[in-house]
Amino acid sequence: MRECIITLPRICKTEKKSFKMYLIIRFLLYNLIVTVMEVKFVQELIMIFTNSLKDISIWSIIDILIVAFIFYRGYILIKETRAEQLLKGVILLLILIPISYVLRLQMLNFILTKTLTIGVLSIIIIFQPEIRRALEHIGSTAFDDFHVIQDDQKLEEVIDQLIIAVEDMAETKTGALIAIEQGTGLAEIISTGTQLDAVITSALIENIFFKNTPLHDGATIIRNDRIVSAGCVLPLTNNNTINKKLGTRHRAAIGLSEISDALVIVVSEETGAISLAVKGRLTRNYDGKKLKNILLKVMRNRRDKRGKTYGEKVKICLKKLKERIS
Repeated sequence: MRECIITLPRICKTEKKSFKMYLIIRFLLYNLIVTVMEVKFVQELIMIFTNSLKDISIWSIIDILIVAFIFYRGYILIKETRAEQLLKGVILLLILIPISYVLRLQMLNFILTKTLTIGVLSIIIIFQPEIRRALEHIGSTAFDDFHVIQDDQKLEEVIDQLIIAVEDMAETKTGALIAIEQGTGLAEIISTGTQLDAVITSALIENIFFKNTPLHDGATIIRNDRIVSAGCVLPLTNNNTINKKLGTRHRAAIGLSEISDALVIVVSEETGAISLAVKGRLTRNYDGKKLKNILLKVMRNRRDKRGKTYGEKVKICLKKLKERIS
């Protein structure tokens, strides 16, 4: 009985503390909601939303779907890039600004508000490569030719020649850097090397990268079923988080894959290891079979998902028109 009498006040105190904590949290949440509602931007959004609901029509639904699609495509473009981390930081700032206002942390609120204001210009400067790649992706999706061989048999023949050369160079530890052009045009990169326009054969690729030959030190660019240029200069990556042991070839491969959708193959001169750079990521230690499978899979998926561009459709229409006239 005495034990019950002793523990009862303790329970009551615990409940009182919990109730006080509940009231504090409720008060803070209420003030936070009120503060957010007072923000002009949020008020305008709410007004637009309520007005849309009043006289909603098929065009309003289309408008919402278009905006949702733009946000979705924007997220897909920045996913798994440095910009994704930036987006998380911006969201955190947007959460902290009203919280600092509610808690009357004036100095913190001032700093966060100014940071967000100046941050827009900083984003354009810091993330220029990502913005450029996004705009190039949008442009290439709509208008540019897509440099993937349409015929499956021809595609496999080209990849086979490439794999034979890569395996031979890996065995002899011959350094190599090969970029396969896709949707993003590499005309600027191609112009830095010696233009060849040659049929892809394993013997030619091995000769290009043979030690002490004039073209062995740069990158070879492949477009469709042709070697268009060799000895090309690629941009190096500015990513400081990659392995410090990686050499110039690997950094150049990552650099090109960051600003384009090209598939870049690297053979290490020191170890003979085969690597592949795609979308700013480098995966290592491939064998011939694994590399062939991944190249075919990526190129077929890109080809099938993409369909025909506006430029390709115009070319087809013009071709049909010429046939009818003749």
